[in-house]
Amino acid sequence: MRDPYSVLGVKQNADADEIKAAWRAKAKSAHPDRNRDDPSATTRFAELGQAYEVLKDPERRQRYDRVAEMQQTIMQQREATLRAAERAKAARANAEKVMEELARADARRAQTQSQMHGQTQGQAAGSGTESAEEMIERIFGSAYTGKTEDQGKPQPQGQATSGQAADEPFESANFPAPETGMRTDAEQKTPAVLQAVDLIASLVRRIRGTAPALEKAPDLTAEATVTIDDLLKQNWAVVQLTDEREVRFPLEAGMTAGHMLRLKSQGLKLPNMQRGDLVVTLKIAPDKDFRVEGFDIHTILPISLEDAVLGAEAELATPEGTQTIAVPAWSGSDRSVRLEGLGLPNDSNGRGDLVVELRVLLWDQPNDKVTDLMRHMREGLYI
Repeated sequence: MRDPYSVLGVKQNADADEIKAAWRAKAKSAHPDRNRDDPSATTRFAELGQAYEVLKDPERRQRYDRVAEMQQTIMQQREATLRAAERAKAARANAEKVMEELARADARRAQTQSQMHGQTQGQAAGSGTESAEEMIERIFGSAYTGKTEDQGKPQPQGQATSGQAADEPFESANFPAPETGMRTDAEQKTPAVLQAVDLIASLVRRIRGTAPALEKAPDLTAEATVTIDDLLKQNWAVVQLTDEREVRFPLEAGMTAGHMLRLKSQGLKLPNMQRGDLVVTLKIAPDKDFRVEGFDIHTILPISLEDAVLGAEAELATPEGTQTIAVPAWSGSDRSVRLEGLGLPNDSNGRGDLVVELRVLLWDQPNDKVTDLMRHMREGLYI
């Protein structure tokens, strides 16, 4: 069904009177009797009725708003995830470029060392190589390295420089690392360096088989409509997803209308991410004889005036067969009879109750004797 607010043409904060007025106006203009030449009139009229049924009931409206908000959040998360995946792809390409440059630098260093055989290792290292930070500056540009004027000056002997000597192993390269707390201006100017280093380290971990776990995709929400009989017999429920998948799960004790359950790894599948979960909300199909409140099943039993006054035994149809119940004397329409243990299986190894709501009915045709009796009782004349 389409968004009920847009179907009725009201805002999300519209009150009950606005919703009712909008429904009446649109239903009147869209009624099939007034649009006999429009083959879609019946569909539009039914859609208006469905939208009004959702929004006129505060509980159903709140449930719809909650699901709609979750779906909107999921779509935003999916868009953010796709954008992040595109940025990560570009960053990985840059990281691979850095690794290629490091490999070429390794080869040049080996060649230089062989040509300058006999010189010290420090002389060989400084003759024709560049640091990892200088290499990243050459690849990405000087704006990414965050060098200050002092960083280009010679350092006193024995102190660490901004980049490790190129003849040291790649694993121990002294790249800048993110720290907690306050950062200097130079550190704030080097996000590309840090990102490249992180990506290179990630590639190394992947080669060694120690890559971190992938980020999990957002949860997907759905509704599963089941019957009261399904819950009593604990049948299997089926959810039809928008990607044409069909997910099945067993109904268990403790499940009722509005129950939410999480199905692991049955949700969204996005590139370079772990599959998300599927969060299913149970919805009970409308029944002409019964309704569910929590784990209790409610039904209505019509009784005659004389049975309401004098009491009687009545046959009652329940979801599990016919039951004989006792109607107490002097029972009005505000009274209920509770049959314990005939409701839905709850989460305490028991069951809810079957609540029988009594409704006093008059005869189909007026009765003169009863009418006279009521008149005398009202006017204070008793026979």
